[in-house]
Amino acid sequence: MSEPVGTRVVLRPIATPLPLGFLALAVSTVLFSAVQLEWIAPAEGRIAALTALAATVPLQLLASVMGFLTRDPVAATGMGVLSGTWAVVGFTTLTSPPGGVSDGLGVFLVTAGVAMMVPAAAALGSKIVPAAVMALAGTRFAVTGIHELTGSAGWKAAAGWVGLALAAVALYAALALEVERTRQRTVLPVGRHGDGRVAVDGDAPIAASDLRGEAGVRPQL
Repeated sequence: MSEPVGTRVVLRPIATPLPLGFLALAVSTVLFSAVQLEWIAPAEGRIAALTALAATVPLQLLASVMGFLTRDPVAATGMGVLSGTWAVVGFTTLTSPPGGVSDGLGVFLVTAGVAMMVPAAAALGSKIVPAAVMALAGTRFAVTGIHELTGSAGWKAAAGWVGLALAAVALYAALALEVERTRQRTVLPVGRHGDGRVAVDGDAPIAASDLRGEAGVRPQL
């Protein structure tokens, strides 16, 4: 009779990439909101674009890669879509006249906003606050896209205020997740439940029978 095959699980000490991605998100959305709310001159949109390209895009791309390595689909997909979207916004803003609008960019942003609801819906089953960040980011893109399509001053102001709300929630989420990791316990609530709560409490060990269906173990992705 053959001996049962043993199962070996190798863990990498990798931190969650979400705080990095959320902080990068907050920086860009505040700068673009300042332009949209006319707190700074339209010509300063060039600085917002450079910030997105030089800081937000690479940091969120890194967060996306780390999300894949930690097998966190919300971080991987959400940060990947955010990084790509900010890259397009940055390049378009940098190469367009200050204060101009673009139908093409509008369609893209509305589509990106809808796409962000995918990781938001996935995160809702485990962590409510990160899900709110993803959903607000999608809303921010969609509202900005409507402004690009219509040229409406009302939609432009709405996009700016949604962007500031997004920054506030993103900063809170980053702080809560960072403190939770450094103190090894929940200090600021992030709305963990289900698998998200189990991941912190460590109440449920990995079952060997479940490993066969994991990416990297099963024959096909």
